[in-house]
Amino acid sequence: MHRIRELSLRARLLIASVAGLTAGLIAGGILLTVVLGYAQLRSVHSEAKNTADGVAALVDQNSIPNPIPVPAGVQVQVVDENGAIRAVSATADRLVTILYPHELAGLEDGEGRTIPGERIGYDGDVHVVQVTAGPPTAPLRILVAQSTGQIAQSVHVLKITLLILYPMLIALLAAVLWRALGAALKPVDALRAGAEEITGGTRAGRLPLPDSKDEIHRLAVTLNDMLHRLDSARARQRAFVADAAHELRSPLTNMRTELEVAQRLPDDTDWPELADDLLADVQRLSRLVDDLLLLARSDEGLPATRVEEIDLAQFVGEAAERYPDVAFDDPGKPLPLLAEPDALARVVTNLLDNAVRHKRSAVTVSAAADGPNLLVVVTDDGPGIPEPDRERVFQRFTRLDDARARDAGGSGLGLAIVRELVRRHRGTVTLGDAHPGLRVEVRLPWRQPQDQALLPG
Repeated sequence: MHRIRELSLRARLLIASVAGLTAGLIAGGILLTVVLGYAQLRSVHSEAKNTADGVAALVDQNSIPNPIPVPAGVQVQVVDENGAIRAVSATADRLVTILYPHELAGLEDGEGRTIPGERIGYDGDVHVVQVTAGPPTAPLRILVAQSTGQIAQSVHVLKITLLILYPMLIALLAAVLWRALGAALKPVDALRAGAEEITGGTRAGRLPLPDSKDEIHRLAVTLNDMLHRLDSARARQRAFVADAAHELRSPLTNMRTELEVAQRLPDDTDWPELADDLLADVQRLSRLVDDLLLLARSDEGLPATRVEEIDLAQFVGEAAERYPDVAFDDPGKPLPLLAEPDALARVVTNLLDNAVRHKRSAVTVSAAADGPNLLVVVTDDGPGIPEPDRERVFQRFTRLDDARARDAGGSGLGLAIVRELVRRHRGTVTLGDAHPGLRVEVRLPWRQPQDQALLPG
């Protein structure tokens, strides 16, 4: 079995096909010989019964000759109710009946029995049929024995023929199957060769598609889709790593420059101011690392850390109190919700930070019930975001042209984090116009506390 597993798929399929074909042919050959033997035995029985019926007609007419004329290979005896033989064919025994008394006792009219042929001088078996004739008061039994040697010979010839033809047929079919399997697996070899070229970097990341619209074609399409997704994921990963390295390098470069200047001009260094500048860069670096870790955990699909009941209205109001320029539109009633407090706080904080950064005069935030959802809306009167860019700004490290400056534009991760955390709550976040300014809507499914629903990872 282990050696078979080491063979190629083509060889294993051939072995399995040939084994199944051989088993089928053997079963068919056995069935054929059995059916042929049975059919010929029924034919012998029918011929013997016809002969017995003919003799019975002669008995009923009281004109039976002695000896009874019969074809070659057939013996006939007419036996009375006492077991005495009244008439026979030329080759039949005149003293001993073809069937013994106990065999005659269990034999019905018109039935037959197969006995050894040597009992009556024949090679092989013979089939004996009994028919009753004569008056009911003195019935006579007519026994007709016919040789079945021809049946045995026919079956023997059939077996020899099958034993000769079957191996030749199996060898021919195996050759045809080998070529057919090679043709069927040729697209698989092409996929394998294409995969080797892709792995070796000698061609683009696409596998050849076979012309046939079969399972292998669908497999190739699926594999190409997978390769496309992998290429896209690698491209996103490379872009993410490059952007992250660039973002991390900026505060580190600032810190290194400030420390080098302070080291060269120790007497002119304003150490408190330098400490403040370094602390600002460290805080910016820490926020960036926290953002990257949060997105990494979100990409890995980690489960919610802590889910508890909150009042969304109170939650958003308390977050707005930390911003002097933010006005909170209180719904006037509690909005109970099961959520991750830390994640939801990050969503509201990022949206308020972004709105305050780009406002001209005021920012408004509100929380309300909207059918099956809870709605958090943040509006500002800043320059807004053009409609073609409203999806792009949710990508990581994305800044619009008028927000490139590090002090104004942040790291470009705020809205990306908002979307990831809102998705964890099975909600949506959309951008719209505030006329003027930007309107951000966060919709969260209203999970009542009594539902005991858990947020997905």
